[in-house]
Parts: sequence; C-alpha cells; structure tokens
Amino acid sequence: MIITSGAALGAIIGTIGLAFFSIFCGLLYKGFDRKIAAHMQSRVGPPVIQPFLDVSKFMIKDTVQPERALGWLYNAAPIISLASVITVLLYLPFGGLTFTPVLSGYGDLILVVYLLIIPALAMVAGGFASSSPFATVGAQRKMITMMSYEFPLAVVAIAIAWKLNHLYAGESVFGLAFIYSHPLWGHVGPAGIIGMLLLLFSMIVVTPGQLATVPFDLDEAGPEIAEGLTAEYSGRNFALFYIADAAKMVAVGTLTIALFFPYDLSPLIGISGPVGGLIDFAFFLLKLFLVIMLTVTLTRVAMARLKVSQVPTTYWIATTAIAIVGLILLVVPQ
Repeated sequence: MIITSGAALGAIIGTIGLAFFSIFCGLLYKGFDRKIAAHMQSRVGPPVIQPFLDVSKFMIKDTVQPERALGWLYNAAPIISLASVITVLLYLPFGGLTFTPVLSGYGDLILVVYLLIIPALAMVAGGFASSSPFATVGAQRKMITMMSYEFPLAVVAIAIAWKLNHLYAGESVFGLAFIYSHPLWGHVGPAGIIGMLLLLFSMIVVTPGQLATVPFDLDEAGPEIAEGLTAEYSGRNFALFYIADAAKMVAVGTLTIALFFPYDLSPLIGISGPVGGLIDFAFFLLKLFLVIMLTVTLTRVAMARLKVSQVPTTYWIATTAIAIVGLILLVVPQ
C-alpha cells in the first residue's frame, strides 16, 4: 500500500489531535469517576478537574531516580506505556463512524488485543528497573493479572469475529471499523442474544483487570505494597504513567463500544451531514462515559480487592467459562 505525503501529513495531524483529545477525555472521566464514587460512598470527593491539577503538579515536580535503578529502562517505561496506548487508539473507531480510524486498514481486532498488553508490560519493566522491593512485588502481581485476563478477552474477540465471518464471508471481519458498522444484536436469535450478553459480562469483568482498578488493583495495593509498581516514580515520569492510564481507560471503553454498542444516534432521528456527525460524536462520548461508570466506578465501589490467588481463578475458570458459553451460543446456527 502506497502512502502519499498528504496522507502521511493527515495521519500525523490526526494522531496528535486524537492523542490530546483522548488524554483530555481520560482525565475528565477520571474526575467524574472519583466524584461519582465519592457520592456513592457519602463523601464530597475532589473536584472533577482534580486529575488535571494532579498532572500539572506532577509535571513541575522533580523527577527522582533511585540510585540502583536501571536508568534507561526506568525512564523509558512511562514513555513506552503512553505511546503504546496512543497507538491502540489509532486503530479504534473513536467517535464512532464520525471519524475514520487513523490507521484504518493497517491493523485489526487481534492486533489491538495484543497492543493492549504493551502498556502493562512497560509498567512491569519500569517496576523491575526501579529496584524497589515494593515495585518488584507489584510487577509480579501485574504479570499474574495480565496472564489471567488475556484468555477471556481473546475468547470475546474471537467469538464476535467468528460470527461476523459467518454473516459476511470474505469481508475484513477483524477490522474495527467493519465491526462497528455491523452490529450483531439484530442478526442473531434468542440464543445469540444470550451469548452476546454473556460475552458482554465477560468484557465487563475483564475491564477492571485491564485498567488495574478494584477489585484487580493488586499491583498497586497501597496499604500492602505502597503503590507497588509506581512506588519509586515521581515527577514527569509518574505523570506520564498517570496520563497513560487515563488514555487506556478511553481505549478500553472505545473497544467495548465497538464490540457491543456500535450504534449511532443520527439515523434514528433522521439527521445527516455535519450536524448528524456532531450528534453521533456526542452520543459516542455519552456511551463512553456510561461504559466507564459501569465497568470502573460501580465495580470498585461495590467490591473489595481480591486476593492474588483469586485473580487467576476468577478469570481462567469463571470468566473464561462464561465467555466460552457465550461463544457457543453466538456461533451455533440459530
């Protein structure tokens, strides 16, 4: 595929714009998450703009590197984490079909599933590189969580692509733009709808593990291992990890929307053109907010942190079994 200079310039501009907007949305949703969680626990909570204030504070503070740290890896890990999250967003239909993914046609769902591993791997590498015993324990716990949630996530992705391949043989069924533009809910029978609900439930369970939030925040566990992976990080390096986490929240939420809620509002109300595009984009942001509230806020308020031994059991046995049942119900002839 030949890339012209104009297309390359458009991709660069699109990447920069998407990076800044997704980071802004991620920090804003983090603020809503903390505020809503506080109200659910009968607290006042911080202002919605608190994540922006935190990042500003981290950016102006000194970056302190531990004496025994592996310097190049310790400093590279936050950059790799943020860069990999932004790369994932380039393949996703952010904003629905209003905007074509920047790298549409250059990657697919399987690539996105694997790319989502890199931010976590970067944090693990940074934790080990810091030479902190707390970070080492956090890195070990992070690897256990990663190995646990990848299997059910892969089952969810394969199930949806498999069904799309049955319906649209010969098409690029693994492309995220294609998946978003071909919702499955109206093309499956009662058993298929139950299967989709089971797959959606599995995705909801996987999301807190992906984002390292309660009940799967074992790698941080402040009272136990003093924030674990980021125990020795400060200043700009810590800010980059914080920003990467916010952007990853947007990426995982966008992936969930593409797989399970790929609907736009403008066709339902009969509005097209630029106004319809703006309506669909605003509707996408609303869907993203609701997905984050369901998978992150409500989950961490309602549950306590699991034990390390409970994470593999939850994902490998319970969640994977539910996802496989959902796959079978979805792909069997209706």
